[in-house]
Amino acid sequence: MMRERFAAVLAVILGLFVLWTAGAGPFESMIQRAIFLALVTVLGYALYPLGAGTSWRWMGLGIDLLLGAAAVAACASVIWRYEEIMTSLPWATPWDIALTAGLVLSTLELGRRAVGGIFPVLVGAGLAYALLGKYIPGALGHRGFDVYFVTETLLLGDLGIWGMLLGVAATVIAAFVLFGSLLLHTGGGQAFMDLATRLGGRSPGGAAKIATIASGLFGIVSGSAVANVATTGNFTIPMMRRLNYPAPFAAAVEAVASTGGQIAPPIMGAAAFVMAEILGISYLTVMVAAIMPALLFYVSVFVTVHIIAIRNGLRHAPDEEMPPWSQIVAPRRSLPVLAAIGGLMGGILMGRSITTAAFYGIVGLIVAFLLTGFGPRTPREMGRKLLDGLGDAGRGMVIIGVLLAGAQVLVSMVNMTGVGVTLSSLIVTLAGDNVVLVAVIVGLVCLIMGMGLPTTAAYVLVAAVLAPAMTDVGIEPLAAHMFVFYFATLSVITPPVCVAVFVAAGIAQTNWLTAAFEAVRLAALVYLVPFLILIYPGLIGQDGLAAVAEAAISGAVLVVAVPALLAGMALTGNRALDGAICILAIACAIAPYWALPPLGAALIAGGLILGRRTRNMEGARP
Repeated sequence: MMRERFAAVLAVILGLFVLWTAGAGPFESMIQRAIFLALVTVLGYALYPLGAGTSWRWMGLGIDLLLGAAAVAACASVIWRYEEIMTSLPWATPWDIALTAGLVLSTLELGRRAVGGIFPVLVGAGLAYALLGKYIPGALGHRGFDVYFVTETLLLGDLGIWGMLLGVAATVIAAFVLFGSLLLHTGGGQAFMDLATRLGGRSPGGAAKIATIASGLFGIVSGSAVANVATTGNFTIPMMRRLNYPAPFAAAVEAVASTGGQIAPPIMGAAAFVMAEILGISYLTVMVAAIMPALLFYVSVFVTVHIIAIRNGLRHAPDEEMPPWSQIVAPRRSLPVLAAIGGLMGGILMGRSITTAAFYGIVGLIVAFLLTGFGPRTPREMGRKLLDGLGDAGRGMVIIGVLLAGAQVLVSMVNMTGVGVTLSSLIVTLAGDNVVLVAVIVGLVCLIMGMGLPTTAAYVLVAAVLAPAMTDVGIEPLAAHMFVFYFATLSVITPPVCVAVFVAAGIAQTNWLTAAFEAVRLAALVYLVPFLILIYPGLIGQDGLAAVAEAAISGAVLVVAVPALLAGMALTGNRALDGAICILAIACAIAPYWALPPLGAALIAGGLILGRRTRNMEGARP
């Protein structure tokens, strides 16, 4: 009980620290990051205790205290020596080596407890590669770096642990985690669910459409596929099962729809902020680039669900579960959400930093919540909801902070050893400067490297190692990063390590592999979107309005043709002809020639018209 109370208090302190620095401005960069990492690490060991509930918990407590103290000591040392580090670039001492080892070990162990062993193993492999590279033969070998140089890079400079990724985590991402958590705890979560139920529930396959809409709305603010599945899936999957939807289908719909939150603005699983920092472009540029691909994703899932629902006779949601519009638009429900979004967008339009814009959104949310909450709720109840939101935000920051601190270690080792450039050169050599072949190889490697990793960590890893291979063959940096980001994201629903499907299948009580194949079918279009970005740069807002229009036509053809082909939609009523039309339309949509996407649209329209006339003629026969 004491540990839970300590964790709750510390989570609120972390949330308040983020709120304060979002409004008043952050401390000096290295100090901000060190304070954030110290709070995150201590909170993490309170939330993920070693040996909890076992007879050897006393030993686990000792290890937790030791690792937490090591991390805090390293962070405190950096804060104390900030001026020295920034002005004189000190040489590493044995004490610095011990602090670095303790901080890295503490971060990786906490990462293991929070998200599993794959990520710490990758970071550990990166460190081993930096230290032992001189013993590796061939192109992947390098001169090697001693432990003093690695320590100076990781601890005594701003390119190691205290680098850009942890900086983004400690400011922008933390502010948006707080924004999303407070929004969900002050009624936004129920508002999203009610709106989704009302919009999608009355049509065929209504429960699956509710899952698609609700998961998209939740994903916009949560940015975590697994958390999204666990949140909305506990409502939508049982609803689908009550209406006799097949269990694998129910799990797949939820997993795929929740994954879409990773690619949907504004948060994009926190990757939008990281991408903007890596590329040195504005966050708005990244957000605009993500809009059309995200629309294609959700429209294609919606269309696929609709086709399957009609074909299999899947029922709509029960009328008694439809919330009235008066409840949805009631000020107590709608004003906090509108104030939060209005404050956020107002800050962005006024040219404020993204962190400050998030602060405006949080202030607007809290003010609207307090103004509309008096009466139905007591001040104590409202205070409890705000504290719960702060606490949940603090807990959410643990995973983000630890992952990005570990990712920063790995990225610094990749940059120091030059292995990213080496791998890029090998890929380009293997593909012979063929853009399509480079893209296929990079996409496959992204899926493999991203398996078992949270989206942001997967993106950071593949961006450091694989994106250079694409820019080397002439692909624009933003397109290259969007490409690797999409494939890293899709790893959460791609077998064999598909964590979002694992969670959804557990809720649906079905075989995960069957659900995974259903998920791949539902998300089939998304596997084409990265290649479409390379063919039609207008899909991410590049090359002017004509290019954007061309990309929109191509996307519109694909969101009908791909689901129609994979879900068995009857266009003309002749199965072979329907398949041929869909395949030809898809080929036209992805062909890099401006006249072919309209031809694909004409093929689909012609098939639908022919099918309607055929059905009308059959219906008119006596």
